[in-house]
Amino acid sequence: SYTGCNFLRQRLVLATLSGRPLKIRKIRAKEEDPGLRDFEASFIRLIDKVTNGSRIEINQTGTTLYYQPGLLYGGSLEHDCSPTRGIGYYLESLLCLAPFMKHPLKIVLRGVTNDQVDPSVDVLKATALPLLKKFGIDGESLEIKINRRGMPPKGGGEILFSCPVRKVLQPVQFTDPGKIKRIRGTAYSVRVSPQMANRMVESARGILNKFLPDIYIYTDHMKGVSSGKSPGFGMCLTAETINGTILSAELASNPQGQGAAVLPEELGRNCAKLLLEEVYRGGCVDSTNQSLALLLMTLGQRDVSKVLLGPLSPYTIEFLRHLRSFFQIMFKIETKTPEEEHTGGEKVLMTCVGIGFCNLSKTIR
Repeated sequence: SYTGCNFLRQRLVLATLSGRPLKIRKIRAKEEDPGLRDFEASFIRLIDKVTNGSRIEINQTGTTLYYQPGLLYGGSLEHDCSPTRGIGYYLESLLCLAPFMKHPLKIVLRGVTNDQVDPSVDVLKATALPLLKKFGIDGESLEIKINRRGMPPKGGGEILFSCPVRKVLQPVQFTDPGKIKRIRGTAYSVRVSPQMANRMVESARGILNKFLPDIYIYTDHMKGVSSGKSPGFGMCLTAETINGTILSAELASNPQGQGAAVLPEELGRNCAKLLLEEVYRGGCVDSTNQSLALLLMTLGQRDVSKVLLGPLSPYTIEFLRHLRSFFQIMFKIETKTPEEEHTGGEKVLMTCVGIGFCNLSKTIR
């Protein structure tokens, strides 16, 4: 049992995978508007959709939540996400659960595709899918497809996420990130002039061209129905190394009617700097996907997995504590100084032996 509203997704996802019931008390109990927010309620409904036989009890004020997990079922689903958070908020957790369903998951999510809080759909498509492939979750049916873009505050975006099921995961040894060979990216503009995207690309290239020649930033201008309900623009950049590590950075413009207007040139420059910052932090998995990598290592076969990460984010540190309480697993954490690695900031080598998690609901044909 836990108290408080922090890390609600982590707790629900790990409870579902480990099959342990969960009780969370005092959710925003002292605030003027107590209880679960609409995006959290929407997330709980999503968990209810992908599982079969879950019991969820919430008291009248919404400050206490009891959750008894059912079996992960999967199948073809649709879900309308709350527009107060991005689709990335829901998709991050689905990426953790999808490989262990009974039927391959195929889900249409509607809402905000790109915002300033959660990882955008573009970043998860560019970084999380290759990470899943390293653990042996691959195939033609593993994809994230953006049908419509939606910017805050009104959203109106739509994506399709599909993922195959696996009985067991492969252990990974992923300790050498390698040198960066190319940079790819997307500059998107929605309900604003298509010139915005070109201006962002130009200013980002101004910084990145000093480092390497192979840069291609794709401009994506959505028109008509596929452009959602609110105007906005933004950029997502990924750097790929010779060993297949993918590091990412992204920025989006301020939502309509909130904050000062952002110049596309400034946004492009800042996004390029963020990418360089991520490269400096380095590691084999970028900071958005640290917890996904650690979860897949935990659920691997009873064999040693190693991953080199950049400095751990606070979210990841809390995730390690939760892994210990749900799965009784401890990671061996070794710090690598910049002198040993000759690159960037301090790195952390994470080692663990998988718990041999087996997808029992997957029918054997």
